[in-house]
Amino acid sequence: MSQDIKKVVLAYSGGLDTSVILKWLQTTYNCEVVTFTADLGQGEELEPARAKAEMLGIKDIFIEDLREEFVRDFVFPMFRANAVYEGQYLLGTSIARPLISKRQIEIAREVGADAVAHGATGKGNDQVRFELGYYALNPDIKVIAPWREWDLNSRTKLIDFAEKNQIPIPKDKRGEAPFSVDANLLHISAEGKALEDPWEEAGEYVYTRSVAPEDAPNTPTYIEIEYEKGDPVALDGKRLSPADMLTALNKLAGDNGIGRLDLVEGRFVGMKSRGIYETPGGTIMLEAHRGIEQITLDRGAMHLKDDIMPRYAELIYNGLWFSPERDMLQALIDKSQEKVAGTVRLKLYKGRASVVGRKSPYSLYSMEHVTFEEDTVYDQRDAEGFIKLNALRLRLLHRQKS
Repeated sequence: MSQDIKKVVLAYSGGLDTSVILKWLQTTYNCEVVTFTADLGQGEELEPARAKAEMLGIKDIFIEDLREEFVRDFVFPMFRANAVYEGQYLLGTSIARPLISKRQIEIAREVGADAVAHGATGKGNDQVRFELGYYALNPDIKVIAPWREWDLNSRTKLIDFAEKNQIPIPKDKRGEAPFSVDANLLHISAEGKALEDPWEEAGEYVYTRSVAPEDAPNTPTYIEIEYEKGDPVALDGKRLSPADMLTALNKLAGDNGIGRLDLVEGRFVGMKSRGIYETPGGTIMLEAHRGIEQITLDRGAMHLKDDIMPRYAELIYNGLWFSPERDMLQALIDKSQEKVAGTVRLKLYKGRASVVGRKSPYSLYSMEHVTFEEDTVYDQRDAEGFIKLNALRLRLLHRQKS
């Protein structure tokens, strides 16, 4: 099998695991390795990954800033759907995988590679997400998943392999990491090891993007977000790019203790896992988008969106971003957003983002119709016939039973 692989594109972070994978690919498959490191806003310096790849003999090194594409083409479309998995999770890890997969396949095509590789384990969702993305974009690509092949299944074995192959190991990596972390501009997650017992509260040291709600300011922060076609385009009157918008909202939300979640979720592979998530800016965006939809979307359109949302969220969670059904749902969602425009005012306070005002040139809210005062547009006597027609089937059903 190893003779079949000539060149492989590796999703490479520069950390211990993917550095070991890089060397393992070279020794096991005797192939050329191309590294790809994506800046999705994880907040880490990425140039050390280049230096480490060069030290390991890599000639083709791709380090790319994909933050704008990530937010514009993946995060924003998902938020138009108000997508939430299992009632709470804002899909921060899930939505990053299709972009990484897409760019890996593009690089493989550019450099003439016949395989791609990732560092996801055989127990999690990410292996599925990466590989469904690969195969959707290149059905003939070969996929290497080292964690499903090798016997380096402990921190000790990984470190031993690194030492034997002169791979530098940071001092903080020699001990067992307390939990596993995934980060991008939308969220940061922590899971595993010290967090595996769902009865034990996660310590404050786990959180890095938000203050504790009880330590947040004692006075609320008010902000205004302007929307066009379902996407946030301006904050407090200042137009921002998609990535800059999410960055600014992350700061505002984090300072006010917003966006924390302790969740036990059902993984696609079948088991349940406990994760600690911080999605500060995303939490504001969900509330704000709901707020502008409240006055611009017809009831039938909104309820249809709510009906399909769990299915849409599950497709993203399960790695099916590039599926025809996700494309079809996206077309429906985007159609619904044509007049989702206007301004939302939010109050940020002690861990909560609350909509306190909304206005739109396309507002369906009619004070004339809804007022409790006298009006000339609504005849309350019409309600009697409306109620009787809707009650007809219930009355007939009752007679059948009696």
